[in-house]
Amino acid sequence: MHEASLDRWTHDHHFGQDHARPAERGVLIVTLVTAGTMVAELVAGHLFGSLALFADGLHMASHAAALGIALFAYRFARRHARNRRFSFGTGKVNALAGFGSAILLACTAAAMAWEAVGRLNQPVSIAYGEAIVVAAIGLIVNLVSAVLLHHDHDHDHGHDAHHHHHHHDHNLRAAYMHVIADAATSVLAIAALAGAWATGATWLDPAMALVGAVLVARWAWGLVSSSAETLLDHEAPNGMREAVRRAIEADGDTRITDLHLWSVGPGVYTLVLSVVAHHPLEPDGYKALLPRDLPIDHPIIEVRRCAGSH
Repeated sequence: MHEASLDRWTHDHHFGQDHARPAERGVLIVTLVTAGTMVAELVAGHLFGSLALFADGLHMASHAAALGIALFAYRFARRHARNRRFSFGTGKVNALAGFGSAILLACTAAAMAWEAVGRLNQPVSIAYGEAIVVAAIGLIVNLVSAVLLHHDHDHDHGHDAHHHHHHHDHNLRAAYMHVIADAATSVLAIAALAGAWATGATWLDPAMALVGAVLVARWAWGLVSSSAETLLDHEAPNGMREAVRRAIEADGDTRITDLHLWSVGPGVYTLVLSVVAHHPLEPDGYKALLPRDLPIDHPIIEVRRCAGSH
C-alpha cells in the first residue's frame, strides 16, 4: 500500500493546541503590568526607605511568578502541540500550570495567615497613611489587570454553557484568581487600616488579613480540585456522556458496553467507545451520529456484532 493512500486514515494529535489562545495576549499584558509594578515598588521602597512599599513589591513578585507560569504554559503548549511524544497533545499543560498556580495561591494564603496570627499575638506599630497608599496602588493595578482578563474569563464560561459542559481554561482561571485574590486582599487591607487608624483598634488589620487568607485558601482549593480532575483524566460531566449514549443508542439495536469521555485540553474532549449490535454500522457511521455540538476530537469506536447475528 502506498504512503499517499494512508493519508485519509491518519490523524493529527495537536487537537487545535497549535494556535494561540485568545487569553494569551491578555495574560501577557497583565504579566508585564504586574512585573513593572513590582520593580517600581521594590526600587521606590529601597530609595525611600519604605518597608511597606518594599514588602508589597515582594508580594507582587509572587503574583508575577504565577502569571509567568500561565504565560509559559500557553507558549509551551502551542510550540509543542505537534510533538508526537505527547499522545493527546499538550492541552494538559494548561491544567498543570493551573494546578501549580493554585498551590502557589495556597502558599500565599498560608503565609498571610501565619503573619496575621503573629501580629495578633505581638502587635506592631503601623504607618497607616503609607500603608493605605501602598494598598491603593496594589488595588488599582489589580483592578486594571482584572478588567483585561475579565473578557477572556467570561468567554471561557460562555463557551462552556454553549456546549453544555463544565470544562474551564484552568490556566486563565488561575491567572484571574491571582489577580482577584490580590484585589480582594487590598480592599480588606484598606478597610482594616482605615478602621484601625480611626479607632485605634490595631487588631483589625491582622483580623482582616485572616479573613483574606481564608478567602484565598478557598479559591485555591477550588482551582486545585478542578485542575486535578483534568490531570487525572476525570470523566466528562454526565450531561455530555448521556448525550453521546442517546445519540448512539437511538436506533434501538446498538448498545454501548464501554464509554470513556475525558478532557485533553481547554474545551476539547476525546472519546473511546465500545458498542455491540445485531446489525452494527461501521465505526465511521457511529462517529457521524455523535452530537455535533459536543467538542469531541479524535473519537475511537470499537464495534462488535452480537453472537449469533448474521
